[in-house]
Amino acid sequence: MQSEIPSGLLAVYKEKGWTSSDVVVKLRHILKIKKIGHAGTLDPEAEGVLPVLIGRGTKLSGMLMDTDKIYRAAAILGIETDTQDLTGTILKDCREDVAYPGKDQIESVAAGFVGPYLQTPPMYSAKKVGGRKLYELARKGQEAERTPSEVYIHSLKVLSVDEKEHSFTFETACSKGTYIRTLCHDIGQKLGVGAAMKSLVRLRAAGCGIEDSLKIQEIEELAEKGRIGEKIIPVDEIFRDYGRVTVSSGQEKMLRNGNVLRLDVPDGKYRVYLPDGRFAALYEVTEKKAVLCGYFLT
Repeated sequence: MQSEIPSGLLAVYKEKGWTSSDVVVKLRHILKIKKIGHAGTLDPEAEGVLPVLIGRGTKLSGMLMDTDKIYRAAAILGIETDTQDLTGTILKDCREDVAYPGKDQIESVAAGFVGPYLQTPPMYSAKKVGGRKLYELARKGQEAERTPSEVYIHSLKVLSVDEKEHSFTFETACSKGTYIRTLCHDIGQKLGVGAAMKSLVRLRAAGCGIEDSLKIQEIEELAEKGRIGEKIIPVDEIFRDYGRVTVSSGQEKMLRNGNVLRLDVPDGKYRVYLPDGRFAALYEVTEKKAVLCGYFLT
Protein backbone atom coordinates (compact mmCIF):
# COMPACT_ATOMS: atom_id res chain seq x y z
CA MET A 1 0.00 0.00 0.00
CA GLN A 2 2.85 2.41 0.76
CA SER A 3 3.77 2.85 -2.91
CA GLU A 4 0.15 3.72 -3.71
CA ILE A 5 -0.01 6.61 -1.26
CA PRO A 6 1.07 9.84 -2.97
CA SER A 7 2.93 12.60 -1.16
CA GLY A 8 0.82 15.58 -0.25
CA LEU A 9 -1.74 16.86 2.21
CA LEU A 10 -4.72 15.10 3.72
CA ALA A 11 -7.33 17.27 5.44
CA VAL A 12 -8.42 15.43 8.59
CA TYR A 13 -11.39 16.30 10.77
CA LYS A 14 -9.96 15.89 14.27
CA GLU A 15 -12.67 14.88 16.68
CA LYS A 16 -12.83 15.71 20.38
CA GLY A 17 -10.74 13.52 22.66
CA TRP A 18 -7.94 12.97 20.14
CA THR A 19 -4.60 14.73 20.43
CA SER A 20 -3.03 15.82 17.16
CA SER A 21 -0.27 13.26 17.77
CA ASP A 22 -2.91 10.55 18.27
CA VAL A 23 -4.22 11.30 14.78
CA VAL A 24 -0.76 10.99 13.23
CA VAL A 25 -0.07 7.68 14.99
CA LYS A 26 -3.43 6.27 13.89
CA LEU A 27 -2.94 7.36 10.28
CA ARG A 28 0.58 5.95 10.19
CA HIS A 29 -1.00 2.58 10.99
CA ILE A 30 -3.96 2.93 8.61
CA LEU A 31 -1.90 4.14 5.65
CA LYS A 32 1.16 2.01 6.47
CA ILE A 33 3.57 4.88 5.93
CA LYS A 34 6.39 6.27 8.06
CA LYS A 35 6.73 9.83 6.79
CA ILE A 36 3.70 11.61 8.16
CA GLY A 37 3.09 14.63 10.40
CA HIS A 38 0.58 17.36 11.12
CA ALA A 39 0.85 21.09 10.38
CA GLY A 40 -0.68 22.82 13.37
CA THR A 41 -1.68 21.39 16.75
CA LEU A 42 -5.26 21.31 17.99
CA ASP A 43 -5.98 20.82 21.69
CA PRO A 44 -7.65 17.49 22.60
CA GLU A 45 -11.02 19.13 23.33
CA ALA A 46 -10.94 21.17 20.11
CA GLU A 47 -12.15 19.78 16.81
CA GLY A 48 -11.97 20.61 13.14
CA VAL A 49 -9.38 20.83 10.39
CA LEU A 50 -6.01 19.19 11.05
CA PRO A 51 -3.74 19.32 7.98
CA VAL A 52 -1.72 16.10 7.78
CA LEU A 53 1.32 15.94 5.53
CA ILE A 54 2.33 12.68 3.90
CA GLY A 55 5.61 11.50 2.40
CA ARG A 56 7.71 14.26 0.90
CA GLY A 57 4.98 16.72 1.85
CA THR A 58 6.44 16.71 5.36
CA LYS A 59 9.39 18.70 4.00
CA LEU A 60 7.15 21.75 3.69
CA SER A 61 5.38 21.54 7.06
CA GLY A 62 6.99 24.72 8.37
CA MET A 63 5.53 26.78 5.55
CA LEU A 64 2.05 25.39 6.08
CA MET A 65 2.18 26.11 9.80
CA ASP A 66 2.74 29.77 8.92
CA THR A 67 -0.60 30.06 7.13
CA ASP A 68 -3.58 31.89 8.62
CA LYS A 69 -6.44 29.96 10.21
CA ILE A 70 -10.17 30.42 10.82
CA TYR A 71 -11.93 29.33 14.01
CA ARG A 72 -15.38 29.32 15.56
CA ALA A 73 -15.32 29.50 19.34
CA ALA A 74 -17.69 29.91 22.26
CA ALA A 75 -16.79 31.52 25.59
CA ILE A 76 -18.48 31.64 29.00
CA LEU A 77 -18.40 35.01 30.74
CA GLY A 78 -17.79 35.40 34.46
CA ILE A 79 -15.41 32.48 34.89
CA GLU A 80 -11.63 32.14 34.71
CA THR A 81 -9.54 28.95 34.81
CA ASP A 82 -5.86 28.08 34.87
CA THR A 83 -6.09 26.64 31.34
CA GLN A 84 -8.30 29.48 30.02
CA ASP A 85 -10.91 26.90 28.98
CA LEU A 86 -13.43 24.75 30.83
CA THR A 87 -11.05 21.80 31.24
CA GLY A 88 -9.02 23.63 33.88
CA THR A 89 -9.26 24.47 37.56
CA ILE A 90 -11.60 27.37 38.28
CA LEU A 91 -9.74 30.40 39.59
CA LYS A 92 -12.64 32.83 39.57
CA ASP A 93 -16.39 32.41 39.27
CA CYS A 94 -18.53 35.52 39.49
CA ARG A 95 -21.39 34.33 37.31
CA GLU A 96 -23.95 34.95 40.06
CA ASP A 97 -22.53 38.25 41.24
CA VAL A 98 -22.12 40.62 38.31
CA ALA A 99 -24.16 42.36 35.66
CA TYR A 100 -23.26 41.02 32.24
CA PRO A 101 -22.49 43.08 29.15
CA GLY A 102 -25.00 43.03 26.32
CA LYS A 103 -24.37 42.08 22.73
CA ASP A 104 -23.46 45.62 21.67
CA GLN A 105 -20.76 45.88 24.33
CA ILE A 106 -19.37 42.42 23.54
CA GLU A 107 -19.23 43.27 19.83
CA SER A 108 -17.51 46.59 20.57
CA VAL A 109 -14.84 45.04 22.78
CA ALA A 110 -14.27 42.11 20.40
CA ALA A 111 -13.80 44.51 17.47
CA GLY A 112 -10.98 46.17 19.40
CA PHE A 113 -8.87 43.03 19.04
CA VAL A 114 -8.84 43.18 15.24
CA GLY A 115 -5.37 44.01 13.94
CA PRO A 116 -1.98 43.44 15.61
CA TYR A 117 -2.36 42.25 19.17
CA LEU A 118 0.20 41.39 21.87
CA GLN A 119 -0.81 38.05 23.37
CA THR A 120 0.77 36.32 26.37
CA PRO A 121 0.86 32.55 25.80
CA PRO A 122 -1.04 30.52 28.42
CA MET A 123 0.84 28.38 30.93
CA TYR A 124 -0.98 25.31 29.66
CA SER A 125 0.54 25.39 26.18
CA ALA A 126 3.37 23.75 24.25
CA LYS A 127 5.25 27.05 24.04
CA LYS A 128 8.82 26.59 25.30
CA VAL A 129 10.51 28.83 27.87
CA GLY A 130 14.08 27.97 28.81
CA GLY A 131 13.84 24.76 26.82
CA ARG A 132 10.82 23.51 28.80
CA LYS A 133 7.25 23.33 27.56
CA LEU A 134 5.02 25.60 29.59
CA TYR A 135 2.45 22.89 30.30
CA GLU A 136 5.17 20.74 31.90
CA LEU A 137 5.93 23.54 34.34
CA ALA A 138 2.24 24.27 34.91
CA ARG A 139 1.56 20.65 35.86
CA LYS A 140 4.20 20.97 38.56
CA GLY A 141 2.55 24.11 39.89
CA GLN A 142 5.31 26.34 38.55
CA GLU A 143 4.82 29.70 36.86
CA ALA A 144 7.19 30.95 34.15
CA GLU A 145 7.74 34.47 32.95
CA ARG A 146 6.24 34.71 29.48
CA THR A 147 7.00 37.31 26.85
CA PRO A 148 3.97 38.51 24.89
CA SER A 149 4.09 37.76 21.17
CA GLU A 150 2.47 39.80 18.44
CA VAL A 151 -0.29 37.96 16.62
CA TYR A 152 -2.71 39.32 14.05
CA ILE A 153 -6.49 39.10 14.15
CA HIS A 154 -7.73 39.61 10.59
CA SER A 155 -11.41 39.50 11.52
CA LEU A 156 -13.55 38.77 14.56
CA LYS A 157 -17.32 38.55 14.29
CA VAL A 158 -19.65 37.86 17.20
CA LEU A 159 -22.18 35.34 15.88
CA SER A 160 -24.51 35.06 18.86
CA VAL A 161 -24.94 35.96 22.52
CA ASP A 162 -26.78 33.75 25.01
CA GLU A 163 -27.67 36.01 27.93
CA LYS A 164 -29.14 33.13 29.94
CA GLU A 165 -25.93 31.10 29.72
CA HIS A 166 -23.71 34.22 29.89
CA SER A 167 -21.93 33.05 26.75
CA PHE A 168 -21.10 34.29 23.28
CA THR A 169 -19.97 32.63 20.06
CA PHE A 170 -17.62 34.21 17.54
CA GLU A 171 -15.70 33.46 14.37
CA THR A 172 -12.18 34.72 13.82
CA ALA A 173 -9.50 34.61 11.14
CA CYS A 174 -6.06 34.92 12.69
CA SER A 175 -2.34 34.46 12.21
CA LYS A 176 -0.07 31.63 13.20
CA GLY A 177 0.56 31.39 16.93
CA THR A 178 -2.78 32.81 18.07
CA TYR A 179 -4.21 31.08 21.14
CA ILE A 180 -7.99 31.26 20.91
CA ARG A 181 -8.29 30.34 24.60
CA THR A 182 -6.24 33.40 25.42
CA LEU A 183 -8.27 35.56 23.06
CA CYS A 184 -11.43 34.51 24.96
CA HIS A 185 -9.69 35.25 28.26
CA ASP A 186 -8.51 38.67 27.10
CA ILE A 187 -11.93 39.65 25.76
CA GLY A 188 -13.35 38.71 29.16
CA GLN A 189 -10.75 40.87 30.88
CA LYS A 190 -11.65 43.85 28.71
CA LEU A 191 -15.32 43.32 29.53
CA GLY A 192 -14.46 43.32 33.23
CA VAL A 193 -16.03 39.94 34.05
CA GLY A 194 -13.51 37.39 32.81
CA ALA A 195 -14.13 34.55 30.36
CA ALA A 196 -13.12 30.97 29.60
CA MET A 197 -13.36 29.17 26.28
CA LYS A 198 -16.23 26.68 26.11
CA SER A 199 -15.64 25.13 22.69
CA LEU A 200 -13.43 25.49 19.64
CA VAL A 201 -13.76 24.37 16.03
CA ARG A 202 -11.07 25.07 13.44
CA LEU A 203 -12.88 25.83 10.21
CA ARG A 204 -9.90 26.36 7.92
CA ALA A 205 -6.14 25.72 7.92
CA ALA A 206 -3.46 25.34 5.24
CA GLY A 207 -6.03 26.19 2.59
CA CYS A 208 -8.32 23.30 3.64
CA GLY A 209 -11.91 23.85 4.74
CA ILE A 210 -13.86 21.82 7.26
CA GLU A 211 -16.24 20.72 4.52
CA ASP A 212 -13.39 18.86 2.78
CA SER A 213 -11.99 17.21 5.92
CA LEU A 214 -12.32 13.48 6.59
CA LYS A 215 -12.86 11.77 9.92
CA ILE A 216 -10.56 8.89 10.87
CA GLN A 217 -13.26 6.30 10.15
CA GLU A 218 -13.83 7.73 6.67
CA ILE A 219 -10.09 7.64 5.96
CA GLU A 220 -9.91 4.04 7.11
CA GLU A 221 -12.78 3.04 4.82
CA LEU A 222 -11.23 4.77 1.81
CA ALA A 223 -7.83 3.20 2.53
CA GLU A 224 -9.40 -0.27 2.64
CA LYS A 225 -10.89 0.38 -0.80
CA GLY A 226 -7.54 1.67 -2.12
CA ARG A 227 -9.07 5.10 -2.83
CA ILE A 228 -7.45 7.34 -0.22
CA GLY A 229 -5.06 8.73 -2.83
CA GLU A 230 -8.06 10.53 -4.38
CA LYS A 231 -8.29 12.69 -1.25
CA ILE A 232 -4.63 13.62 -0.94
CA ILE A 233 -3.86 17.08 -2.30
CA PRO A 234 -0.56 17.19 -4.27
CA VAL A 235 2.02 19.42 -2.60
CA ASP A 236 2.28 21.90 -5.46
CA GLU A 237 -1.50 22.26 -5.46
CA ILE A 238 -1.36 23.28 -1.80
CA PHE A 239 0.64 26.32 -2.90
CA ARG A 240 -1.53 27.04 -5.93
CA ASP A 241 -1.64 30.75 -5.06
CA TYR A 242 2.09 30.99 -5.77
CA GLY A 243 3.38 31.66 -9.26
CA ARG A 244 4.85 28.88 -11.37
CA VAL A 245 8.24 28.81 -13.04
CA THR A 246 10.32 26.10 -14.73
CA VAL A 247 14.11 26.19 -14.44
CA SER A 248 16.42 25.57 -17.37
CA SER A 249 18.47 22.40 -17.57
CA GLY A 250 21.52 24.50 -16.70
CA GLN A 251 19.90 25.61 -13.41
CA GLU A 252 18.72 22.16 -12.36
CA LYS A 253 21.91 21.22 -10.51
CA MET A 254 21.86 24.51 -8.59
CA LEU A 255 18.25 23.90 -7.62
CA ARG A 256 18.99 20.37 -6.44
CA ASN A 257 21.71 21.79 -4.20
CA GLY A 258 19.36 24.44 -2.81
CA ASN A 259 21.43 27.29 -4.27
CA VAL A 260 20.24 30.81 -4.96
CA LEU A 261 18.85 31.09 -8.50
CA ARG A 262 18.45 33.95 -10.92
CA LEU A 263 14.88 33.97 -12.21
CA ASP A 264 13.60 36.59 -14.62
CA VAL A 265 10.17 36.92 -13.01
CA PRO A 266 8.38 39.54 -10.88
CA ASP A 267 8.98 39.53 -7.12
CA GLY A 268 6.98 36.96 -5.19
CA LYS A 269 6.83 33.31 -4.14
CA TYR A 270 6.97 30.58 -6.78
CA ARG A 271 6.50 26.88 -7.27
CA VAL A 272 9.62 25.80 -9.15
CA TYR A 273 9.58 22.84 -11.55
CA LEU A 274 12.30 20.84 -13.27
CA PRO A 275 12.55 20.80 -17.08
CA ASP A 276 10.75 17.42 -17.11
CA GLY A 277 7.74 18.98 -15.35
CA ARG A 278 8.30 17.61 -11.85
CA PHE A 279 7.62 19.91 -8.90
CA ALA A 280 10.90 20.56 -7.08
CA ALA A 281 10.82 23.42 -4.59
CA LEU A 282 9.40 26.71 -3.40
CA TYR A 283 11.42 29.86 -3.91
CA GLU A 284 10.95 33.52 -3.07
CA VAL A 285 12.11 36.01 -5.69
CA THR A 286 13.31 39.54 -4.92
CA GLU A 287 14.75 41.57 -7.78
CA LYS A 288 15.30 38.39 -9.80
CA LYS A 289 17.23 36.75 -6.93
CA ALA A 290 15.46 33.54 -5.90
CA VAL A 291 16.04 32.10 -2.42
CA LEU A 292 14.92 28.62 -1.39
CA CYS A 293 11.85 28.50 0.92
CA GLY A 294 11.17 24.78 0.92
CA TYR A 295 12.64 21.75 -0.85
CA PHE A 296 10.43 18.92 -2.07
CA LEU A 297 12.68 16.50 -3.97
CA THR A 298 14.33 13.63 -2.09
